[in-house]
Amino acid sequence: MDTLKILVVDDEARMRKLVKDFLMNKGFQVMEAGDGEEAVDIFFNHKDIALILLDVMMPKMDGWEVLKTIRKFSNVPIIMLTARGEERDELQGFGLGVDEYIAKPFSPKILVARVEAILRRTSSISTEHVEAGGLSIDKAARQVTVDGTPVELSYKEFELLIFFVENQGLALSREKILNHVWNYDYFGDARTIDTHVKKLRSKLGQRGEYIKTVWGMGYKFEVDV
Repeated sequence: MDTLKILVVDDEARMRKLVKDFLMNKGFQVMEAGDGEEAVDIFFNHKDIALILLDVMMPKMDGWEVLKTIRKFSNVPIIMLTARGEERDELQGFGLGVDEYIAKPFSPKILVARVEAILRRTSSISTEHVEAGGLSIDKAARQVTVDGTPVELSYKEFELLIFFVENQGLALSREKILNHVWNYDYFGDARTIDTHVKKLRSKLGQRGEYIKTVWGMGYKFEVDV
């Protein structure tokens, strides 16, 4: 597999170096931009960028404007980095197409884990067989076992579980879940997704606890260590 290229955008050189060192230790190729305008130029001059780590507060062009500009032309995964921790900022980010939202200060190891989680579904990191804390999923055969016992899932329940497992540790909005699993934009209430999650949790037994509720937004799949 070719080395995946990540663009790190932050006006603080020390922050860029910290993130870059951790990513390079994991085998990623890293490009840097110190402001929004430079980020946009680099992105459009390099068509093979696999993911962008994007700070919000920057000179010349802030992260929101960079996000809006890139989203007009590309669905490249974007993780927003910001010192803000207010809920309305997170909701704004998800509404504009952010894949993940991480508030500073953060653990570089957690950041790298989230980068890898996002890339599982957008690159060849993804596999046909997935294991997660007692769950075994054969995507080709569409079979699921829980602690070795086969479990029968409906088509949508299976697709929902796959989406959760391939995005471990990521907070997923109901809109994002429905766009990926049901393949349409969602403007109604939350009963469709909530009903399927309830059924899926029940069928997974104790392992259903891996599906955490993110109040006011959606769900997160997290394997308890």
